[in-house]
Amino acid sequence: MPSSRARLRSSLSAVSATAALLAPPSAAFAQSLPSAPGLEQQILFKADRDPGYACFRIPAVVRTSAGTLLAFAEGRVLNCGDASDIDIVLKRSTDGGRTWGPLQVVSEGAGDTHGNPAPLVDRGTGRVLLAETYNPGRTDSGNCRAPCARTPHLQYSDDDGRTWSAPRDLSEELLAGRRTSWYATGPVHGIQLGQGPHAGRLVFGVNTETWEGSRVTANHAALVVSDDGGEHWRVGATDSWPVAADGTFRQKPSEVTLTERADGSVLVSGREQDGTDLGHRTQAVSVDGGDSFDAPFRALPDLYAPQVQCATLDLGARLLLSCPADPDRRRTMTIRSSYDGGRTWDTPDRATVVTTDWSGYSDMAPVDEGTVGLLYEGGTADARDEIRFARFTENWLTPRRGPDSTTPDRAPLAPPAAVLGGARETAGVIGGALDLDGADDAVHLPYRAQLPLGSKDFTASLWFRYTATAGEQPLLWMGGVGTDQPQVWLRGEPASGRLRGLITVREGATTLRTASVSTNGAYNDGRWHHLGLRRGGGRLTLFVDGTATGVPDVPGSVSRTSPFGVHIGQRVDGRAFFTGAIDEVRVWGRALTDAEITGADPASEGTVLWLPMDRVSGSR
Repeated sequence: MPSSRARLRSSLSAVSATAALLAPPSAAFAQSLPSAPGLEQQILFKADRDPGYACFRIPAVVRTSAGTLLAFAEGRVLNCGDASDIDIVLKRSTDGGRTWGPLQVVSEGAGDTHGNPAPLVDRGTGRVLLAETYNPGRTDSGNCRAPCARTPHLQYSDDDGRTWSAPRDLSEELLAGRRTSWYATGPVHGIQLGQGPHAGRLVFGVNTETWEGSRVTANHAALVVSDDGGEHWRVGATDSWPVAADGTFRQKPSEVTLTERADGSVLVSGREQDGTDLGHRTQAVSVDGGDSFDAPFRALPDLYAPQVQCATLDLGARLLLSCPADPDRRRTMTIRSSYDGGRTWDTPDRATVVTTDWSGYSDMAPVDEGTVGLLYEGGTADARDEIRFARFTENWLTPRRGPDSTTPDRAPLAPPAAVLGGARETAGVIGGALDLDGADDAVHLPYRAQLPLGSKDFTASLWFRYTATAGEQPLLWMGGVGTDQPQVWLRGEPASGRLRGLITVREGATTLRTASVSTNGAYNDGRWHHLGLRRGGGRLTLFVDGTATGVPDVPGSVSRTSPFGVHIGQRVDGRAFFTGAIDEVRVWGRALTDAEITGADPASEGTVLWLPMDRVSGSR
């Protein structure tokens, strides 16, 4: 006999389906959130108002041919775990996302996991298709046991999402005897191509792992295509990355989102998880309608994001990317723009912030010609608290900004660094310096391959003066941020009465170590002081005005797997800024001698970056 919980879900499913057919959308099923001109937000899925579920995750949204918005999610029955009793659920809106109908159960897990919704619409027939994956469920909050017996399925609706077909197993078409330890559809909307010889083709993304014996041997990202409206499917473009015996790999492209660009090519943007290539986002392009990639995926070191699924959408003059901006944790949902087809993306300071709350997975769909709908995970305490729907117009987005002011970088062949905020020249130790206001002033170096320091010895040096008595005072930051990302930084901690230098390193597949060294005294007396950090000879040594303090070094790379940025006067995540002046910032890819560090004439050999900080040029 079915459990009372299963009977409740079956009843809810029947009631929801009937209600969806008979009743118009009702605002009672959504709760408004604080909004702004051009932005409207509401809570769409939440456990305390959708009975029978402990948690909702993994949003996906599409606009049907009839103009209806379909918002999908995983309804997690027992807990928020990824492999428990999970249903695919749906809410519909026929008025552009202002109001929504009741919850419908599209695919009931009945104790198993039915998830990873990847909807797409055939504009010719109006059919809405939903790719998804199934695996055996658990009663605890643990993950699917490896190798995870996941299979792809497909459902469709011919009545604008009101009712759905029985699921069809796509294993014969898509798995074809492959030995996988993981298989995932989407989870984000797929697309129908509108241009070129493959116009009308349906395309969605998948990722999978190859399993041999007792370990994963390769990661794969692929596009799945259909040329007959979803009757038959095949695997098209595929990019594979081997996993070494020690568990290391360069990339693991996953949870890919697709956009057809103006020239007919398909931009594929994915999450990057724990690969040795720098960055948490990775991209590839298909120029033949999804049959192949024109090159392997390429990681984007300076596109700041946590390890999370994100979404793209073509808005004509620009492409949009919905993604949390904090490179460490899932928070601060932003909309970033690209004006060159995804080749480059806005930096976080140019992005439009949807919320500073915790935020995770997301998807976007056009609502009408001038409005975009964003469906995203968010919450004040946890990104999994609820799923929200936001409507915004292009006018609400941050306008395209001209070039930043710059200051010269005298390292060999280095482009100038961007000056953010209103940083101004002031008298320095050697010529001029930059005065930073502690609010939004900073210097940001564009990424180049010479900046990551890896596992080698290095030396960093700068002059500073400040009088702050509280707060974190970042001086130099290279790499990632947080407790588990490789990084190098120097900062003042006046409330603790010290200056501190720190490195976090990664060695092998998983080993993380941190070493830090600090001074007695914060040196916040308003005078110029010289600060240096050296890694070499098995030691991490901090120099202040020629006095050295050291601790044992920790082996490993200070720049691997994480997003990578170099900022002067700012944490990489933008959560702290320096108040004071900074001069003569230099980094060498070698360990300088004591005499070189304390001498009046710094060495040039091995220079990685050299910012005299004495001149600001360009826009203000």
